[in-house]
Amino acid sequence: MLTHADVRLLGRDTPPGPWRPGGDAPHVWLLRIPDGGAPWPQDDLDATERARAAGFVRPLHRDRYVASHAGLRRLLGAYLAKPPGAVELTREPCPGCGEPHGRPAVAGSPMHFNLSHAGELALFAFADTPVGADVEQVQPPSVVAEVSRMLHPTETAELDVLPEHARPAAFARCWTRKEAYLKGTGTGLAESPSATYVGAGPAPAAPPGWTLTDVDAGPGYAAAIAVAAAR
Repeated sequence: MLTHADVRLLGRDTPPGPWRPGGDAPHVWLLRIPDGGAPWPQDDLDATERARAAGFVRPLHRDRYVASHAGLRRLLGAYLAKPPGAVELTREPCPGCGEPHGRPAVAGSPMHFNLSHAGELALFAFADTPVGADVEQVQPPSVVAEVSRMLHPTETAELDVLPEHARPAAFARCWTRKEAYLKGTGTGLAESPSATYVGAGPAPAAPPGWTLTDVDAGPGYAAAIAVAAAR
């Protein structure tokens, strides 16, 4: 697991220097977006992101969206030595249909990244190979009981043998591993959550060609990253 000592906090830790291909392990950052905090400016967002932000009905949801995407642009800008607003974001082809709605990417850059946000947290991961990231709030037992039937049969069995009070945390770590992996592959939930085993136990399982790592996101949250092996 990546502990707090391994994870950098946006707004507290030193901004990154230029990305060095092949020189670093994946970088993982967290951003805390507290309720009632000062809204992040939208100056660095592109037109598509601003339109998406304008579509949120609740100011809280809009502020979290703006903060997470502006935070991503600040990190990308620091890694690529560009102004955040000058970073051109695009999408890779979907591995299933070939349409441009696969993994997010930076036009003209070999660096890979991924973003996830839930509640007051945003999680960012950067790597030389395809990477996925997911952070989730731990859900109540009633939600776990309903959604756990969607998991791989072995994962469902692992949850079923746990005492009820332990299932929400175990489900959350399983789900974040699964989402991180599916985002890393670019398929997302076009692949059934029951298809690939990632495990609900203390240590993640590794799908072929990938490394899954849990991330300590603090009380009430679970998080994970998935990194593809170098080819």
